[in-house]
Amino acid sequence: MRLLLMSDTHLPKRARQLPEPLLEAIPRADVVVHAGDWVDTDTLDLLESRSRRLLAVYGNNDGPALRARLPEVARAELGGLRLGVVHETGAAQGREKRCAARFPDLDVLVFGHSHIPWDTTAPTGLRLLNPGSPTDRRRQPHCTYMTAAITGGRLSEVDLHRLPPR
Repeated sequence: MRLLLMSDTHLPKRARQLPEPLLEAIPRADVVVHAGDWVDTDTLDLLESRSRRLLAVYGNNDGPALRARLPEVARAELGGLRLGVVHETGAAQGREKRCAARFPDLDVLVFGHSHIPWDTTAPTGLRLLNPGSPTDRRRQPHCTYMTAAITGGRLSEVDLHRLPPR
């Protein structure tokens, strides 16, 4: 099973549209994951129409229309892997311990908010992934998204993709 992970698209404030390499990757994914801060419902409509399956949450910049359609936390079992999605996890310091305590029922947690790619594993085995942002790199050298695979109930082939400058 192939996953496509993104967060913090902030359309149309940070970009007019999703980058073409990201749009081209959507049909290759079995599940598209978005960890919030969409800003507009058009992007949600687009991903719903192009994704085989969408697992998504709202973020702190998402208004009532998005909050009415999306949960704050999403969970799914995908190929034997227990995956969760949330927008905010708090400060980087202590993140693994905090998230492991809050989400003891998960194998992988995808989050956003910081626009900073993140890939760590808590002592409990919880894998934490932040795909960064495909449209707003902030203090990072590149805009990014992630892909991954699930094989035999395990996460594998986690790749951070750097997008070309706009």
